[in-house]
Amino acid sequence: MAGAIVVINPNSTAAVTRGIDRACEPLRMPGAPPIECVTLAEGPPGIQTQRDVDGVVAPLLRLVTELDARAAAFVIACFSDPGLHSAREATRKPVLGIMECGILTALTLGQRFGVIAILSGSIPRHLRAISAMGVAGRLANERAVGLPVVELADEAKTAHRMTEVGKALAADGANAIVMGCAGMAQYRDRVEQAAGVPVVEPTQAAVAMAIGRVRLGW
Repeated sequence: MAGAIVVINPNSTAAVTRGIDRACEPLRMPGAPPIECVTLAEGPPGIQTQRDVDGVVAPLLRLVTELDARAAAFVIACFSDPGLHSAREATRKPVLGIMECGILTALTLGQRFGVIAILSGSIPRHLRAISAMGVAGRLANERAVGLPVVELADEAKTAHRMTEVGKALAADGANAIVMGCAGMAQYRDRVEQAAGVPVVEPTQAAVAMAIGRVRLGW
C-alpha cells in the first residue's frame, strides 16, 4: 500500500508533535498505512487565536503540496482545523481535521458532547465551527483549562485541571468529551476515569478515519 497517513502539527512546538506521534501508536498495525507525524516549522508555538489560525494556512498548504507525492492522506492536527477546506482543494488525497473528526466520533458515543478547550478565548472560535457543522444542539458545554499550548506538557500543572474540567463537563450533561487540543493527548485516560464518560482524543479519531478512507478507497 503506497503512501503514509501524514499528520501535520501546524504549530512549531516539537513536544506537541511527539505527543501526537505517541497518541498514534495504537493505530500502527500490519497492513495499515504507515503514520508519519510532522511539524510545521513556520507555525507559531501554539495556535490560540483566529489570527494564528489564519496565519498558518499558507505555509500549511505549501507543506501539503510538498508532501503530496508520499502521502495517502493528510490529518491536520489542530483543533481549529486550519486550512482544512483549502487543503482539500490542494490535493486529491483525503484531508481530515481533528476537530471535525473528534466531534463526529463523540456523536457516536453519546447524545450530547462536551469540549475541553485550552483557553477561554478559544471557545467562541470553536462554537462558530460547531454551529457550521450543524451540531450545536448536541453540545452540552465547552470549558477551558486556562493553559496555553506550550504549558500542556507540564504534567503537574495540567493533569489536575484537565480532570476537573472533564468532571464538570460530565456534570453539564456530556455523554462524551472531546479534547480540544492535540497537545492534550497524554491526559485522555485520566480524564476519562475522572469524568466517567468516553473521552475522544481527536487526532486518534482523525487518523482512524484516515486509515479507513485509504483502505476503502473513499
